[in-house]
Amino acid sequence: MTTTQRAVLIRAYGGASAAEIGEIPKPSAGDGQVLVRVRAAGVNGIDWKVREGLVQKAFPIPLPAVLGIELAGTVEAVGPGASRFRVGDRVMGPLGRLGAYTEFVPVAEANLVHTPAGLDDVQAAGIPVAAVAAWQSLHQAGPIAAGQRILIHGAAGGLGGYAVQYAKRAGAEVFATASAAHLDHVRSLGADHVIDHRSERFESVAQGIGLVLDYAGGEALDRSWAVLAEGGAIVSAAAPDIAARTPAGRRGLWFVNQADAVLLAQFAQEIAQGSLISRLSDVVDFNGIPAAIERSRTGPRIGKVVADFTR
Repeated sequence: MTTTQRAVLIRAYGGASAAEIGEIPKPSAGDGQVLVRVRAAGVNGIDWKVREGLVQKAFPIPLPAVLGIELAGTVEAVGPGASRFRVGDRVMGPLGRLGAYTEFVPVAEANLVHTPAGLDDVQAAGIPVAAVAAWQSLHQAGPIAAGQRILIHGAAGGLGGYAVQYAKRAGAEVFATASAAHLDHVRSLGADHVIDHRSERFESVAQGIGLVLDYAGGEALDRSWAVLAEGGAIVSAAAPDIAARTPAGRRGLWFVNQADAVLLAQFAQEIAQGSLISRLSDVVDFNGIPAAIERSRTGPRIGKVVADFTR
């Protein structure tokens, strides 16, 4: 009987070579957990930030650590006190911690939902974090009112694509920045004003903004204070140092998503039914995860990257 399993892990913080494929002990399901055989896992921008030690204050972790925060797969075993799932059930969800890039993972059953029949595991693995996090970040700064102006940086990415759709559902006027190759995609999601972040300054188009959702960081975040309406706020999922970059008297919030199985189940069903758009930019095999993490650091893309463990 095999007692170890492969995993993508870091032994020390660093650059592209810090994420490596190694062996770790095969786990078992604890109280309130199910053991999931991972079929696919989403690759997220937070992976390279964890790898390089940029979010140690927000996410303190002991090293070595297995990377990855969301998955889809099948239930291999049910731990004591867990009752919502049976062996063989297809499930999807966030871990609420690191550890998805390996073959078997114990997951709190409260974090998981049944994967809708209309979704395969690869599609499902790209949903749990981005779909829920985009909704939470949109609503974190306060009630979203119809007619409110919202600016979304990184609108073509995994978080941004959902945020555009949720903001339109709320009746907001959506301004969105993206790269030139992705402008048509962002328009198709419902954005009212789509701005090429390289050739056009968003300040010339977006003014009186009640909420900025920052999924890009960098210079765009720092320039965004100039377009905020009085009482407006910036919520950033890209800049953990936003508090230090927030001018006196302004509102800047670092966003950390929380597992929410009710929201996840709702959004997964909507994606399966086609009423909510979900896009994958690439699918890699298990051995391609370290390189995919590095690519998430270096360039924008539409939607999510997912690792297919069955390849």
